[in-house]
Amino acid sequence: MQADLTMGNIASALTLQSEEAALLDELRAGSEEAFSWLIARYHQPIYSLLARTVQNRADAADLAQEVFVKVFRGVRSFHGESSLRTWIYRIALREASNQRRWWMRHCQQEVPIEQEIHEGDASCPIRLKEMLVDPAESPFDAAVHAETRARVEAALAKVPEPFRTTLILRDIEGFVYEEVAEMQGVNLGTVKSRLVRGRACLKAILTAQQEEHAPARTMPGLPLGEEAR
Repeated sequence: MQADLTMGNIASALTLQSEEAALLDELRAGSEEAFSWLIARYHQPIYSLLARTVQNRADAADLAQEVFVKVFRGVRSFHGESSLRTWIYRIALREASNQRRWWMRHCQQEVPIEQEIHEGDASCPIRLKEMLVDPAESPFDAAVHAETRARVEAALAKVPEPFRTTLILRDIEGFVYEEVAEMQGVNLGTVKSRLVRGRACLKAILTAQQEEHAPARTMPGLPLGEEAR
């Protein structure tokens, strides 16, 4: 039984490698159909990764497009040193890193969202954030357990780099340790260390959030609010 499973895994891996090699041949030949399939397959996970990494959905959408432009331009020089999926994610992480560095250099020039601005002869100033409000609820926000998901995402955003990216790649995207190590350019021990520290940090943040939102405890036998008198 074990031997059958092993042979099955080997056969499956060989099939995947063969399919990927055929896809790469088509991409290198400039096949629009192959590139369209690639975008349909990887756009959403790449966008999700970028949205969690750069923490700005508008930037993430632009970066996702840039990632696939670079995939298209660079596929002829990709020689299969890693899987195609790993290569694409590595490009995405590099773009996210470049975006973060750009933001750190230019954030001082940004207009605070709370800043009041004046339009024309209007007597009442308007805050920038009031102009950016979208009254429509997004599918993400309307999803089941949206509040819990929002808290987790908010907590994840507070986990410092590089621990956050390691958490995203391993626990959310599901990459194995070896793939995460290759994408981040570090060894397995570093990946595991970052993962342990990232998980501990995320747990601490979530615990603090839970305690912050916990209802106030009342003294036994007294009506709500009675103990404050």
